[in-house]
Amino acid sequence: MDDYPLIEDHGLIGDLQTAALVSTDGAVDWFCAPRFDSPSVFGGLLDKDAGGHCTVRPRHGAYATKQLYLPDTAILVTRYMTEAGAGEVHDFMPVTGTTVTDRHRLVRMVRCVRGRMTFEVEIAPRFDYGRRPHRVHITTHGATFEADDGTHLTVHPIREPDDERLIDVLADRRDALHFTMTLEAGQERGLVLEWGGDGTPRTIRLAEYTEEFHETVRYWRSWLHQSRYTGRWRETVERSAITLKLMTFAPTGAVVAAPTAALPEQLGGERNWDYRFTWIRDASFSVYALLGLGFTEEAQAFIQWLTDRVRERAGRDSTTGPLNIMYRVDGSSDLDEQTLDHWAGYAGSAPVRIGNGAAGQLQLDIYGEALDSIYFAHRHGHPMGHHGWTALLTNLDWLVDHWDQAEEGLWETRGGRQDFTYGRVMSWVAFDRALRLADANGRPADPARWRRARDACYRQVMTKGWSETRQGFVQHYGSDVLDSSLLRMATVGFITPQDPLWTSTLAAMEEELVSDSLVYRYDPEASPDGLAGSEGTFSLCTFMYVDALARAGRTDRARLVFEKMMGYANHLGLYSEEIAPTGRQLGNFPQAFTHLALVDAALTLNAALDRGRD
Repeated sequence: MDDYPLIEDHGLIGDLQTAALVSTDGAVDWFCAPRFDSPSVFGGLLDKDAGGHCTVRPRHGAYATKQLYLPDTAILVTRYMTEAGAGEVHDFMPVTGTTVTDRHRLVRMVRCVRGRMTFEVEIAPRFDYGRRPHRVHITTHGATFEADDGTHLTVHPIREPDDERLIDVLADRRDALHFTMTLEAGQERGLVLEWGGDGTPRTIRLAEYTEEFHETVRYWRSWLHQSRYTGRWRETVERSAITLKLMTFAPTGAVVAAPTAALPEQLGGERNWDYRFTWIRDASFSVYALLGLGFTEEAQAFIQWLTDRVRERAGRDSTTGPLNIMYRVDGSSDLDEQTLDHWAGYAGSAPVRIGNGAAGQLQLDIYGEALDSIYFAHRHGHPMGHHGWTALLTNLDWLVDHWDQAEEGLWETRGGRQDFTYGRVMSWVAFDRALRLADANGRPADPARWRRARDACYRQVMTKGWSETRQGFVQHYGSDVLDSSLLRMATVGFITPQDPLWTSTLAAMEEELVSDSLVYRYDPEASPDGLAGSEGTFSLCTFMYVDALARAGRTDRARLVFEKMMGYANHLGLYSEEIAPTGRQLGNFPQAFTHLALVDAALTLNAALDRGRD
């Protein structure tokens, strides 16, 4: 384990089509190209020997590191302090825009701030998850790594043309490059790693780099300026907004669940999933968070992506329904799950999975989340057009006939289908929002049929989803297992926050699922999910708990939990999927769902505190 950086010891950079993780020790140990869901080029985070990396660090002596973002940007600064001097590496990716491109650049600029420092650089890519061999071509202007399928990664040095000090030693170490930079205080040099392009190395002048650097700064600050959030925890909320933007595939507006794959939910365990895809479920969170902060363009793009999914699947007969639960960022649905047996996994946590076999599951809640987000967008001035509504009718026709059946549920369990209460609650949401939309817009509909289905969902949850033994709503019918997904019952309006049935449920969850300020999804021993091992608390669920507390009027408790949860963020304000009992972060990193839930909780709690102050 000592050979692997902590999951939380990373920052995220990206260009809105792909992203990279940079460790506090200066290693780019995760980078996929040309898209989030493409094969990795650097994958050292999942296998330190076979995965590949690009590392920049001081060559001699002990050093300490600090890491921060340049304020209001996605430019990452890693600082090194030694007895001899201090230096910085500025990492960023120039923004690509909304046109799909195979050309992506990762800029690593090295500065000496104090004294004199020699930096050691090693570049060791491993194409296609390390499955493709490659050759290195070295010229006086840089180098090119070329895989056997013709894909390539080019290294362009940043320096003045007559400055030969950048590369003191340049060596072909088998299939990697190693060189050093010696800099005096005030000097800066660097390199650009380019995926795609013509594969010809060239020297980049410092002035050209400086222009691109400032252009990137202007982009992020101009984008963030659109935010209209002025409430409490503004810096935390805006860092989450930037993080979510970094996980957005700009050409389609789709937000990936995380830019990583196979990071373990338990060290040494098998819960290692690929999250580089877009879940329908994220829609309601994304649209609410983005519109709540004022990012209307991103919300509209995501709604359009969602509408396209509704339209393209309409009318298809499938046991999983007309919507898949997840898609690739371009909307395709080829997510076949594979295992990379040649990789050891993060800290030995095998198997390493790519693709996601849960894509073919039946999860009824996604229809409620889709309709909830479409309805929320409508209320904020972004109505659905005729073709989208027509396709939606077909989806609702299917749901009327199929809502009352067993499913896998939102946690994507692999232990068999159950009658999950949350799926029934969200089916109620789907029919309720459809009725509201049809009434508000005068659209053609079958309100009597939808109303019967909505009311049947409600009555069934109130009778079969309630446990007299637990005095609370339970995970699935016939069980006494609690499930934190039901924290959203009051959020979506299924039950009022002050209803005794709800306050009793919340109290039961606090007794069993809440550990101080952290929240478990459910007890896997009480509800076997088909997988071995245990897991940490879910950061998403903790923020959902904050939201539920605020809606129930328990603002003091909600604020304390929120403040405590901020203490579990990494040094940059980023969250992975889970928190281990030790306080370490586990699972894919950073996780969009967690940051979306953070924004939701902040909006709800801030409004509740303002009402209390008035």
